[in-house]
Amino acid sequence: MVDIEVPILLIFTLAFAITVLIIREVFLKKGGLRGIILLVIGGAIGTLLGASIPFFSAILILLLLAVYDVYAVFRGPVGKIVAKGLEHLPGASFAFKRIHVGLGDLTFYSMLVSRMLLSLGWESCIAATLGVLLGAFLSFKMVERKGMFPGLPFPIVLGLLAAFTIELLM
Repeated sequence: MVDIEVPILLIFTLAFAITVLIIREVFLKKGGLRGIILLVIGGAIGTLLGASIPFFSAILILLLLAVYDVYAVFRGPVGKIVAKGLEHLPGASFAFKRIHVGLGDLTFYSMLVSRMLLSLGWESCIAATLGVLLGAFLSFKMVERKGMFPGLPFPIVLGLLAAFTIELLM
């Protein structure tokens, strides 16, 4: 019989150490590791959602979130939070230079791409990825012009359009 207490204790010890490292890096420091951790967490949560939410429900949720994001940024709570400054919410956004991308945006980009991979295959996944990247680029350009812009509508719509276009052509 194998003694399973040692591996479980090791797993819990490693999980605790990693959790402490993540909390230290994300909430207490502003180093480069913080950004990497936020990208990994956003991607992992999105992948989990993409794998666990059925196809049509995921598409509907993503489209509704893209519409809500417009409201939330221009008239709702996100715009008010951004106006006060995101420095007060460490871990809520990933910053590169002067552009902040919300952790939710990263999560939903990943959800879209993973759902396309699981439901439609590699070709649609690659197309969705390119659509999300193009949409993010366009959103960043709008942020440069307007100072604040929702991060979901362009990437979600372009990602879905690209994936479905490839699916129709195949």
